[in-house]
Amino acid sequence: MHPRFQFALAQLGAELQSALAPMIADNHFPAVLSAGQVSALKAASGLDEDALAFSLLPLAAACAQTGLSHFNVGAIARGVSGSWYFGANMEFPGTTMQQTIHAEQSAISHAWLRGEKSLQAITVNYTPCGHCRQFMNELNSGLALEVHLPGRAPHTLGDYLPDAFGPRDLDIQVLLMDKEDHGFALSGDALAQAAIAAANRSHTPYSRSPSGVALQVSDGTIFSGSYAENAAYNPSLPPLQGALNLLCLSGYAWEDIQRAALAERSDARLTQLDATAATLRALGCEGLECIELN
Repeated sequence: MHPRFQFALAQLGAELQSALAPMIADNHFPAVLSAGQVSALKAASGLDEDALAFSLLPLAAACAQTGLSHFNVGAIARGVSGSWYFGANMEFPGTTMQQTIHAEQSAISHAWLRGEKSLQAITVNYTPCGHCRQFMNELNSGLALEVHLPGRAPHTLGDYLPDAFGPRDLDIQVLLMDKEDHGFALSGDALAQAAIAAANRSHTPYSRSPSGVALQVSDGTIFSGSYAENAAYNPSLPPLQGALNLLCLSGYAWEDIQRAALAERSDARLTQLDATAATLRALGCEGLECIELN
């Protein structure tokens, strides 16, 4: 078990603790609970779905990287498949605050990059900020997405984001978490192919500048992230952050990164190159392989 979970696990009820411990025993537990695991935890603990999600929030928050704020936020995205995806806020040393990942973005992009098709609800231990509310409005679940907060009745995103502006106002037909494929042919080694595949599924209806990043860690595992744009632009999530998010949630450290690749078009209306290279340098990774999409 990764040491970050030990304190949070010890605070749970005996039945839930006993049922959960084997599920998170791997040091690289991917921070996902399958539908079957969720059902088993409900049966073992006697908790309903909402109460179980609240009980597990401290484990999600334990994944946070908050060297600047020292304020850990945890989130759990509940997919229509029945799987639950942990998320936590992440700050990267030596970079600007604009490069951070909010907990809701973490959980949502986690679900998306794992192949989840849509979300039913998101459970968070603090009220979502405006940035995150706008990010959630890009989802194909729309304003009907349920937001669960401790001590409050569930509300929809529409309640938290009245008079919302989003992709539907711009006549965007394909929404975040819908299936997308930009059709670039895979080539190169496994890292390059992962970056291209990530670019293929990126959500870029505004700039039409697909991009993907793949990171390889010391044991050979590859994590990839896809660019996720937003109608309000600023809440967009760069592809590097998507990959870093999966890497961290799976229990790896920044210093485990051995190689990095960015796939994007050379004639793209916007480029991820400079921001990606700068953030990786701050994390101790100097080499960035660039793959031109055709």
